[in-house]
This record gives sequence, structure tokens and C-alpha cells, in this order.
Amino acid sequence: MAEQQTGRAAYSSLRGRRVLVTGGGSGIGAAIVEGFAKQDSDVVFFDVCESESRAVADACGARFVVNDLTNIADTKQAIARLEKEGGPFDVLVNNAANDDRHSIDDVTEEYWDNRVNVNLKHLFFCSQAVVPGMRAKGGGVIVNLGSISWHLGLPDLVLYQTCKAAIEGLTRALARDLGTHNIRVNCVVPGNVRTPRQLKWYTPEGEAEIVAAQSLKGRMVPEDIAAMVLFLASDDARFTTGHNYWVDAGWR
Repeated sequence: MAEQQTGRAAYSSLRGRRVLVTGGGSGIGAAIVEGFAKQDSDVVFFDVCESESRAVADACGARFVVNDLTNIADTKQAIARLEKEGGPFDVLVNNAANDDRHSIDDVTEEYWDNRVNVNLKHLFFCSQAVVPGMRAKGGGVIVNLGSISWHLGLPDLVLYQTCKAAIEGLTRALARDLGTHNIRVNCVVPGNVRTPRQLKWYTPEGEAEIVAAQSLKGRMVPEDIAAMVLFLASDDARFTTGHNYWVDAGWR
């Protein structure tokens, strides 16, 4: 088995599991891909950023597939092709999202549709696409990535926060409908995680304000979110479904 990161758990139940991660080329998504790879899972991930994604794939042995999740037909075809080649997926991690800032006055109908496509729509259709294979295998796991942002009501993120709020409702509904097929569905709600993208939005003073608002004083990194995803995907969480799991250092 691959060497585990110091202090991180190893889950024997994840060894050999087929895993699909969306948006796995950078940030939290890359940490999730790397985390499953360290568990000796069979990992495939989608992304549109080729250079970053190929570096992630080469570093950990995962398979990278270029795919635009806003094109639902192509995405469903890509999943069907992967399942034909390697079998149904045991785990789907719906991670891909984009938190571009925007003001209410600047939102057009076209931008609204684009943000919903980027941050919400594909979560349902990726789930829909993997469910038949999970049913045939006797079960599976779907983990959706939410966000603390809408719980805090952060500024200039109205469309992103609308989508992230909807993801929690989607999680509850899918968990209810899919539970009879032994398919578990949960949502991980990250706080502010130190990634290159987040550093675009926050000055050192802003980061200090975040830490000050947290109950635990420190900056979270993508591996902290991946750790929760791995647990929820493992058999250790076999009776865990339909809920949100916060990794936010107690940010209030």
C-alpha cells in the first residue's frame, strides 16, 4: 500500500475502489485525488485545466480525463465510457465549483445560467450517471462539496451561495431516494481553506481575520477536507448518510 501521510488514517475498505472526482486538478480537488490514490483506490478525475491536472495525475498515479462539466451530454458519455472500460464507480466526489465574485447589479440571465451550470447542475447529472452502476454493485457513495459561505452570508457571492445552499438540499433528497439501494450521500462543508485560488481573494490581514473568527486557531489546508471525504467514502462510515459534515475550524 502506498505510504500514508503522517498522521492520516488508512482505510482498507478503499483499496481498489473505483473513484471519480470532479474538479480534481487543483486545490481541494487535487488533495482528494491524492488522498484516494494513497489509499490505493482506482482514481479518475475530471477537469478542464490540462497542465495542472496532468501534473497531479503524474504525481499520484490517478487518471485524468479532460471534461467540461457544463456540457452534460459529453459528461454523461465520458462516465459511460469510463464504466465500460473499468467497471462502475464505487465513489463519486462532486467537488468542482467556481467562486468568482460578482455584484447583484451585474448579474445577467446568461451569467446566472453559467454559474448554475458550473456550481450545481452537474452534481445531479454526474450522480444520475453513476447510480445505475452503483445499484448493480449493491451500493456506493456520493460525497458533495458544499461551502460555509452561504451560512455566513459572505458578500459578492450571491449566485455561488445559492448553488451551495441547493447542494445541501440535493444531498438530503438523494440520500433518501438512494438509501434503499445502499447508496450513501453526504455533504462536506469546508470553511476557508488555504489554496492558491483563495489567496487571490484574501490579504494577509483578511486571513488573520478568518483565523480570529475560528474556534481553532490555524489555517486549514486541502488535506483537511480530503480527510473527511475519505472517511465518508470508507466503510467506517457505512451508516452515515443524508447529512452535512463541517470542516471549518469552528468559524463563526
